[in-house]
Parts: sequence; structure tokens; C-alpha cells
Amino acid sequence: MSRFGRLLALVAVALVCASIGAAQDPKPKKGEPQPRTLMGVVTMPDDKPAARAVVLLENTKTKNIISFYAQPDGSYFFHELSPDVDYKVSARLEDAVSPTRTLSAFNTRKDIVINLKLEKKK
Repeated sequence: MSRFGRLLALVAVALVCASIGAAQDPKPKKGEPQPRTLMGVVTMPDDKPAARAVVLLENTKTKNIISFYAQPDGSYFFHELSPDVDYKVSARLEDAVSPTRTLSAFNTRKDIVINLKLEKKK
């Protein structure tokens, strides 16, 4: 291979490596708002875990709703939530629903715990 061919191959490899690095999610810089994590446990009216309850998370800015099935122990988890947005969270299972709770943008903690208790529909 000629000297020009080796140089061209080296440049091509460098460009591929640079594009892979640029495609990865950058870590937030110091001073920038950190993404938040919301977690908690959904319980039945008798305080037992509400396995397979549907947990709904609504972005109040875009009105997008994300759902998650509670684990067998009733736990749920949402990650990479914007720190600049309020979220509404609630749960439901069959004929039981939880009151809607709000995760405020003013809550600056990175990890937030909101437990939800289901109540029978009236």
C-alpha cells in the first residue's frame, strides 16, 4: 500500500472513531440541570404490593404519557426525567386508582420517591 493509501486509511479510521464518540450521549456539564429519577411503590388498600399495577407518568408540558407495570413487589421506576418539567404520576389496577401526585420542577433532588396507594373507585 502506498504512503497516500495508508494516510487515507488512517484518516478514515479517525473519522469513524470521532463519529462514534459524537453519537454517544454527553454527560451533563457541571452547573447544568441533572436528569431526575422517579421511583416508588404502589400498594393496594390493604397495604399489600400492587403487582402489575399500571403507573402513568404525564409530562405536563407536552402532555405525553409514559406507562410502566409495577414489579411483583409493587415498585416502579422512571429515569432520565427533565428537571425543567412538572410531571403527574398515578396508578391503577382493575377497579382501584391512586390519587394523582405531582413531581414539581422546583423539586431539585436527583432521586425522588413517590409512593402511591390505590383506593377503590367510588
